[in-house]
Amino acid sequence: MHFLPEKIEDYVVNHSQEEPQILKDLTRETWQKVLNPRMLSGAFQGRVLSILTKIINPKNILEIGTYTGYATLCFAEGLPKNGKIITIDKNEELETLQNSYFEKSGYRNQITQFVGNAIEIIPTLQEKFDLVFIDADKSNYSNYFNLIIDKMNAGGIILSDNVLWSGKIVEKLDPKDKDTKALLAYNKLVNQDTRVETVLLPIRDGLTLSRVK
Repeated sequence: MHFLPEKIEDYVVNHSQEEPQILKDLTRETWQKVLNPRMLSGAFQGRVLSILTKIINPKNILEIGTYTGYATLCFAEGLPKNGKIITIDKNEELETLQNSYFEKSGYRNQITQFVGNAIEIIPTLQEKFDLVFIDADKSNYSNYFNLIIDKMNAGGIILSDNVLWSGKIVEKLDPKDKDTKALLAYNKLVNQDTRVETVLLPIRDGLTLSRVK
């Protein structure tokens, strides 16, 4: 769904930094081989993630929802040499594709992968995080937030993807639509929770930026 006129969207993309070739290759292979390739962050949002990481200069990043690793590599661009990314995904079938691009990227040693249920994995993590990206099953967004909020360093940033959900969040709610219902609850949560200050950015399918106080 286009939230901006297509010509404006094209202009924005054409006047933003171009994605590296490795991400173009990963995008092409994802569209060729993987179901639901629209789940990719995409070139423009990827550049946003990259530049935000360079601004934040995080030591530890947590990514909930790896998919094929596009966003992971965007975050890696902004990591300091002693920084690391922990990324979690439940789909073990994607691990080989992820690894092939992590190896090519030069960031392999800074990326730790977990395959499994993030609800179970997050409580076992000992790190404190400067940046967290939530981009997994929408029904658990609020659960992920509640699990990671106490693992954040002060001033840390929580990014949440797909929070506009193709515009469904402003349409009449279908009682059977659990994902939209969950996102409505999540958007309310991060806007009202006094531990964070939040702005919802109309980038792609909606990207929320929450700063931990």
